[in-house]
Parts: sequence; C-alpha cells; structure tokens
Amino acid sequence: MNTANSTWRQTPVTAEGRLGVAAQHPGRSDPAYRRRRDALAAPAETHRVGAPYAAVDYTEAEHRTWRVVYRALGPAHRGHACRAVLDASADAGIPADRIPQHAEVSAALLPRTGFAFTLAGGVVPNERFLGSMEHGYFHAVQFVRHPAVPLYTPEPDVLHDVFGHGIHLSCPRFAALYRLIGHAANQVRTEEALDVLSRVYWFTLEYGLVMESGTPKAYGAALLSSYGEIGAHDRREVRELDIRDAAGTPYRISGYQPVLFAARSLEHLEDTLGSFCADLDDDIANRLRLPEISRDRA
Repeated sequence: MNTANSTWRQTPVTAEGRLGVAAQHPGRSDPAYRRRRDALAAPAETHRVGAPYAAVDYTEAEHRTWRVVYRALGPAHRGHACRAVLDASADAGIPADRIPQHAEVSAALLPRTGFAFTLAGGVVPNERFLGSMEHGYFHAVQFVRHPAVPLYTPEPDVLHDVFGHGIHLSCPRFAALYRLIGHAANQVRTEEALDVLSRVYWFTLEYGLVMESGTPKAYGAALLSSYGEIGAHDRREVRELDIRDAAGTPYRISGYQPVLFAARSLEHLEDTLGSFCADLDDDIANRLRLPEISRDRA
C-alpha cells in the first residue's frame, strides 16, 4: 500500500474536521489507496446478510494506523465519553496492537448481546442497514482510513466500526437501542419513514451525547471514533434531545456536525427512542418535512 506524500502529511485537519476539498483528501485522491480500499469493499457487492466472508490480510502500514488511533482515542474517551461507554469499552477487549478481524469482533459480541458484524462496502441502503439490526447484524466495513490523516476519515472505516459500534454492541443497553430502531425500520414501508429513522439513528447512535454531572458526554459511535470531534463542544450547538427536532435538523455526511443532541440520561434516551419508534408509522413520517442532507465531504 502506497504511503501518503509529504504534502498530505503536513496538511492539518481544520477546526471543522476538513482537509481541503473532498477531491484533495488523500483518502479520495491517492490512486494506490483507492485501489486497496475498493478491493476490500468489493466482496460486499454480493454479500448476503449474515453469511460468512473472508478475513483480510492487513498490511503492517494498516496495523500501524490502527495503533496510532488506538493510542489517541484512549485519553479522548476517558476525557469525553460517558460512563456507559467507558464500561463497555473495558469489556470489549479491543486489541491495541493490530486490527481485529470482523469474525473476531463478532465472536466477542455474540455471547454479550447476540450481535455480529456483517459485511458492508460503504453506504448501505436504509432498509437493509437499519432492518438488519433487529436481527442482530450490523453492517461494517473492512478497509482502513488513509495513513496520512489517521485521526480523521471522511467515511466510516474499520476503526470507526470497531471503536464506535463494536463498543456499543458489547453493551446490552446500547444493543437494545439498535434492535429497537431495526424493529421500527421493519414495520414501516415508505422511503420517507426510513429516512426519518436514519436521521434519528444519526443524531443518537452515531452522534449522540448524554449529560453527566452537567457536562455533555459522548456515546455516539462517530464521536467515539473521532479524536478531534469527540470533545469539540465549543464548535457546535448542543440541544436537549428532542427526536422530532433531530429528525428535522440538517446534518453533514462528513466534517464536524454543527448541531448535536444531548439526552438528560441514558434512561431519557431509552424512553425517548422507545416512545418515538413505537409511535412511528408511514403517515407520521410523511407529515414531517425533512431538510436536505449535506453530502459535502472532508
């Protein structure tokens, strides 16, 4: 795998979590990296949810990227993650020195929560992605972020899936929320309803905060896997969790989120999500006017 050139190494990520324009990000513009990334993503095109798939022979450079991120995220989690995440992380047994295989992660999750990773190559349609969670499957990728910017990636990678969702899914309380959203996804029929659920998922299980001793603490998987964003509360608006407000709030696919939602407690999160998912139907979703998603990258 080709390493990044010196210009990329010297280009810092901005306060907004960006590295120039999308086409200039090394994860987008390095041809050798793209070939490796696409080769690891390709098997997902024919993958059936829950079916076995091949392990990856990761390179030493990829393991080195993992070690850099692992060393950075430990202190970031201790400073900015909520207590439930810290407890789940201690139980997850994530290796410090190497990238674990999906099968290894699944073997640790199954006895705890009944969840397993299933293969993804990138963005997965809402119906498949959300619906699979009811049945204990989480779509995860196998490729690794670009080594030039190990602490920021413009798309989910194996570090995001393990450090974020792998930690979540080792905790029965968080795993129950994944199943809750998955069950709701399987009860609705329209794209509008699935879009609503995907936005609720985004502002809770991907980017959610919870208050602890008057301070917003991270539990969302995207925050847990982002060294820069996990504690950057001075760069965004933090609102109290309101699911309908969250469903109607614009967000960025990549870059730091300008608005996040904080639950008063995990019990508040569970009650709020539970009530919304129980009430959601196609008619309710169709009445919600949803803004466009910003798809600008990195």
